[in-house]
Amino acid sequence: MVYVFLANGFEELEALAPIDVLRRAGVETVTVGIGSNNITAAHGVKFVTDITDDQIKLGDGLEMIVLPGGMPGALNLENSPDVQAAIDYCSDNGRYIAAICAAPQILGHKGLLRGKYCTCFPGFEKELDGAKHTGEPVVCDGNIITAKGAGAAMRFALKLVAVLCSEGKAAALAASLQFK
Repeated sequence: MVYVFLANGFEELEALAPIDVLRRAGVETVTVGIGSNNITAAHGVKFVTDITDDQIKLGDGLEMIVLPGGMPGALNLENSPDVQAAIDYCSDNGRYIAAICAAPQILGHKGLLRGKYCTCFPGFEKELDGAKHTGEPVVCDGNIITAKGAGAAMRFALKLVAVLCSEGKAAALAASLQFK
């Protein structure tokens, strides 16, 4: 199962591309609202999430968490004790942590990017604490997957499918979606 955390002010494309593509791949994907089931994204789009952060269950079924960027969405995620607990659980148990745009700063502030290759939205590099910033659209280093921003959202989503399912499944989805 994958939790996609949504906080007020998140970037729509950075959440919806992974949610859509993961679900198309058959991966159980649960949207988690921070503080409420009713979340307003960065551009005013309103979302009703599957569950709220106080309902998450950290355990063997959890394979990955996804942290969309956007402002103040990334800051709202970082300020959530439940998101912090989920990051800690994934880090301690070798589960995937995926963060896009401004959200990699959350991992940088926790020291989880030290010595790892990663990427982020330009201007957030200084928040990555000891990371090896590549500037590439999507970077996977061990259990951490990072992406640059909304323009990389489909590449990011397909990378999540590749690591959870297979490269073949990701390639088949890319073809069916007419993504090159």
